[in-house]
Amino acid sequence: MTHKPQTSDAVGNSAEELMKKYDRESNVRLWEGVPGKIIRYLCAAFSLYCIWVTLLSTMMPEERLNIFLGFVLIIGYLNYPISKKHVRPNDLPWYDILLMVIGAIPFFYCALHAHSIIKLAARVTRDPKMVVMAVVAILSYMELCRRCVGIPILCVVGVLLAYAFLNVRFGKVIYDLFYTTTGMMGTPINVCAKYIVVFIIFGAFLERTGISAFFINLANSIAGASAGGPAKVAVISSALCGMVSGSSVGNTVTTGSVTIPMMKRTGYKAEFAGAVEAAASTGGQIMPPIMGAAAFLMAEYMNLPYGQVALKAILPAVLYFLGIYIAVHLEARKLGLRGIPKEELPRLRQLLPKVYLLLPLIILVWLVASNRHTMQFSASVAIGITILVGVYNNLVTIATKSQDKSDNLTFGKFFDALEAGAKSCITVAVACAMAGLVAGSVTSTGLASKLITAVVTISRGHTMIALVLTMLCCIVLGMGVPTTANYCIMASTCAPILITIGVPPVAAHFFVFYFGIVADITPPVALAAYAGSAIAKAPPMKTAFNATKLAIAAFIVPYIFALNPAMLLVDTTALQVVLVVVTSLVGIFGVAAALNGFLLRKIDWPVRLLLAAGGLMMMDPQPLTDGIGLVLLGACLAWQKCGKPFGKATAA
Repeated sequence: MTHKPQTSDAVGNSAEELMKKYDRESNVRLWEGVPGKIIRYLCAAFSLYCIWVTLLSTMMPEERLNIFLGFVLIIGYLNYPISKKHVRPNDLPWYDILLMVIGAIPFFYCALHAHSIIKLAARVTRDPKMVVMAVVAILSYMELCRRCVGIPILCVVGVLLAYAFLNVRFGKVIYDLFYTTTGMMGTPINVCAKYIVVFIIFGAFLERTGISAFFINLANSIAGASAGGPAKVAVISSALCGMVSGSSVGNTVTTGSVTIPMMKRTGYKAEFAGAVEAAASTGGQIMPPIMGAAAFLMAEYMNLPYGQVALKAILPAVLYFLGIYIAVHLEARKLGLRGIPKEELPRLRQLLPKVYLLLPLIILVWLVASNRHTMQFSASVAIGITILVGVYNNLVTIATKSQDKSDNLTFGKFFDALEAGAKSCITVAVACAMAGLVAGSVTSTGLASKLITAVVTISRGHTMIALVLTMLCCIVLGMGVPTTANYCIMASTCAPILITIGVPPVAAHFFVFYFGIVADITPPVALAAYAGSAIAKAPPMKTAFNATKLAIAAFIVPYIFALNPAMLLVDTTALQVVLVVVTSLVGIFGVAAALNGFLLRKIDWPVRLLLAAGGLMMMDPQPLTDGIGLVLLGACLAWQKCGKPFGKATAA
């Protein structure tokens, strides 16, 4: 019986259903006809307004951010219903209209009266009307957060708000959270309105030029024919697509709809196929230059140029993906899998004519790295280049009389990109606003210093114990929280702990960022793994545990740069960087082989334990541990080559 391939419509519908199930930002209202056009043009106008403001506006932050938050709230309630059960065409209930209007009024009022509110300072909360407006605005944003971001971050915000109101005077908390730039209008939302929104719009335009399909084809041409090729394609394509994607779940669904069925047909188990895509897609959030938009926030928190942040992120990200690639290769060897037949794969020379699709990314990286222009100007130029690439695509299609017009940038797609940029901005802005409330609550109550004292007391000055406790805290707080908000929470609560115990600030921020991200594949709240399991039709928890095992590098690499920041290019030389990377890569190989149970043939448990120990010692940045680890790994490899297996293990 021949396999009947799914139609593109079927694949699209399936992906849409999965996104709605595992990604809250996909549960949107259904607008049709004239109302649909009005919402579409409103979103497009908002995107254009954001580009104009970031480039040309001279408004004060209190004016600019209040207007931004007011418009986000309006567009948010127009797009997100009270629940996914209340999605009906052109339906906007009266209570949503009420929430939208009374929630937006405080922001626009504060924008209009920004000068007088600034002069009043803390006395503004003596006016009951101003207190009521602040409470209404915060509550309306929290409800929008529940609709489009999810419950986990609301739990964190709710607990911290309750703690703040119980320990600090009510008026002071309201003033700090709403009327200053240390709360809702703090660093996260300021960075979002100034930088992130423009990059989100850039990503929306880039997707409409067909770059995702180009990346998948490129990965196929490079690795598709090798042993277990489809899984390697998933790793490479997710790394590439992750550079412009802001969602691990979205990346899992979009690339996984193609790669997971291919992996299953090749011979991988369903739970392994789903896990590969989930782990690789989650890694897209740590891949420069975009890094799930968190790179811009990291630059602001660490007071570093964005280009330096992206540069420091390269080596850890490469090690992460190499770790998954090694595990995938070993699994393919263990199962005796082959690759995709070469005749079914795109040839590299066939893809070269489309290499111009990379031009916007190349120009963006060059502009940012040169430090001659602001980030928002660089992103705006990249948007313009993307539009030109789309127009060039149109001309190529006409000249070659091609029937494939999927990559053409039509007038409709132009508006689609602006609309998609605005809609994607909603969830990021709401998450950043919530992160601002978290940061404001922590600052008002002095909670950060109490957490630092608690961790230092428990760890008794031992760096490793403090790192483990911080890791657990990051994973718990990061469950179900989007990348940008995730990092903001970690930067406010966990990074100061590590800095206090002597970890360099850059390493501390990267450490908490990594462990906040892996919450997407760590049970029990492993949304990316669950999305992958749904596509693979595999048990969700098995998929999540497989993904965690595959992403072992994400659990080890942060310890490496926390103990030795050379990997992040901090106070180091080229030789030190090379040594750290080489020893770390060998160590990751040893750990991956131990977890997989296969090297040259199946490995017995005693040898697996030695491999794991040797791999972990190679990753400890000390000459002695590197030497011991190298001896252990060499002995295991020698035993594999010429020794006999223990017990029941048999040669593959």
